[in-house]
Amino acid sequence: MVINLINYSKFQKNIINYDNRGMTLENDLNITNSFYLDKDIAIVYKKPTPVKVVKQISGKITNAYFESPSTTDYNGIYKGYYIDFEAKETTSKTSFPIKNIHSHQIDHMRKVINHGGICFIIIRFTKQNETYLLFAKDFFSFINDNKRKSLPYLFFKEKAYLIKEKLAPRIDYINIIENFGGIK
Repeated sequence: MVINLINYSKFQKNIINYDNRGMTLENDLNITNSFYLDKDIAIVYKKPTPVKVVKQISGKITNAYFESPSTTDYNGIYKGYYIDFEAKETTSKTSFPIKNIHSHQIDHMRKVINHGGICFIIIRFTKQNETYLLFAKDFFSFINDNKRKSLPYLFFKEKAYLIKEKLAPRIDYINIIENFGGIK
């Protein structure tokens, strides 16, 4: 099929599917975690959100609700260290809203750190096509020392670690943990 480049943007607008917005980072992380598992590098899984099914008709769920708030998105183990992290995307060019990390998630992350786990947030700035790993201790320092309701993009440039996307693993966060996360 040959597409006239002049009409390509018009063609593209007709095929955009918004069903899975915000899932690009999650898909990349799931592929990355499969790579880590296949290569016996780490065992990391996406945590399911607890859902209570209220009504089913012919095997199809017609009514359900979230049973309890989930903690963070992913957890696992790497070289004997427990790792736990949240993954978020933002379309903002200037900041990441702190409200996107819920208070029960922040409490959970504090507990993970208090028990010696490695905890972080992976944030993708979609407009810049940049993905950062921000260790929870730096996140906590910011929210403890500032009244802002968002983390500035420049804060990520200064305190977080840019994850260069690759073919395999796609989002190599283990490399950052290995080099900057206190792994001995």
